[in-house]
Amino acid sequence: MQYHIWTLGCQMNTADSQHLASELEKLGYSAASSPDDADIYVVNTCVVRQSAEDKAFGRLSLLNEVKKQQPDKVIGVMGCMVGVRDSLTLRKRLPYVDVFLPPSEPAPMVDFLKSRMSEAEVLALEARSRAQRDELQDGELILPPHEQGSLISAHVPVVYGCSHACSFCIIPFRRGIERSRSVGEIVAHVRSLARQGVKEVTLLGQIVDRYGKDIADGPDLADLLRTIDGVAEEASIERIRFLTSHPNWMTDKLLDTVAELPHVMPQIEVPVQAGSDAVLETMKRGYTVEQYRHLIERIRSRIPDVAIHTDIIVGFCGETEAQFMDTYHLLADLRLDKVHLATYSPRPNTVSERRMTDDVPEEEKSRRFQMLDELQGRILAEANSRYLGQTVNVLVEDSHKGKWRGRTPQNKLVFFEDGNADWRGRLVDLEITWTGPWSMQGRLPSTESAIDPLVVLVG
Repeated sequence: MQYHIWTLGCQMNTADSQHLASELEKLGYSAASSPDDADIYVVNTCVVRQSAEDKAFGRLSLLNEVKKQQPDKVIGVMGCMVGVRDSLTLRKRLPYVDVFLPPSEPAPMVDFLKSRMSEAEVLALEARSRAQRDELQDGELILPPHEQGSLISAHVPVVYGCSHACSFCIIPFRRGIERSRSVGEIVAHVRSLARQGVKEVTLLGQIVDRYGKDIADGPDLADLLRTIDGVAEEASIERIRFLTSHPNWMTDKLLDTVAELPHVMPQIEVPVQAGSDAVLETMKRGYTVEQYRHLIERIRSRIPDVAIHTDIIVGFCGETEAQFMDTYHLLADLRLDKVHLATYSPRPNTVSERRMTDDVPEEEKSRRFQMLDELQGRILAEANSRYLGQTVNVLVEDSHKGKWRGRTPQNKLVFFEDGNADWRGRLVDLEITWTGPWSMQGRLPSTESAIDPLVVLVG
């Protein structure tokens, strides 16, 4: 029996899909080489933007036709479209779907598949599960065989849900309240990934720097990073990252920890969303533009060579041209390393959808988006040009269109050519020969051998 999981949306959805795949592997299922061969087809949905929701329903409509031709095929829907509560409306709209899985919850699919097994098959599965429990700790993940050794960077959820409730955000409604995983479970997850060839882990949370806030006297994110850094030293994990942070919870303790720990990369992702205090107030973000500017100064003063990423929503309810220009000037002043842009899209059951008017025309949203995109392109082209002729350290992830590609500690994308060696998962120093706003090109120094130094041939 084979499965296929089609994933939309954020890194948390990617991690949830890996979690489900791990549970299916434990049941004895394997990843299908082609979606058409899958006996189980799961669509992991995102509803943060209307476009993502439309894509999910488009794929599900195709699966409706497949189900008519192959009634034994198991169809599942998981993720934010399902939410943390049963959705009667969704079930009525998708009567051909066999299983609905809330975010980060593979149990409904596991239980459904067990219900289709014979008693003998269930007994055999339980025996295998008992044997696995002797080998695996809670939180350990089994990657599909085709990903073992080839998946270099992986995501590890550390806190599920969110309790902040920005006025535009559907995540608290769909993913529930904030829930931190135990340190032991996270450590087991990281160790299992390391054994399967992963070299970089990114700790995930909707507000990751609130990790541990829901546990009385529990560890905070800085404490967790120290633990994972120690695990990395033992388990051959080269790099640790974390996202996404919130300005209100970015403490000096956390920043100093990032600066100190050798495996934690100098990259901070901290969304501002808008450059106008009035817009930030209606978004219910909980800080001012001046406070955000001060945070950026603190980050840069405490972490050498840091890269700072942010998120921006253009065209939020009531955003005037002057307020948009405040955002434009903020980005022009701060010159951040990456800006994730999005146009505002009202989502059902959010405060902004219920109480505010989506009054910025779509063409105006697109114009503002384009202005910021062009600004950021100019900023990054200039910033990256400073790397020309320098040597940077890159963790190689995979090959793409005949070139190897990897990322610097600041998460900048670098391509290089070498057809004589397998660089996947290795750290390599590259001399930068070309720079652009979104990527760079490098070459191996002349002293770098194309032969793996661990391999010695004796003639």
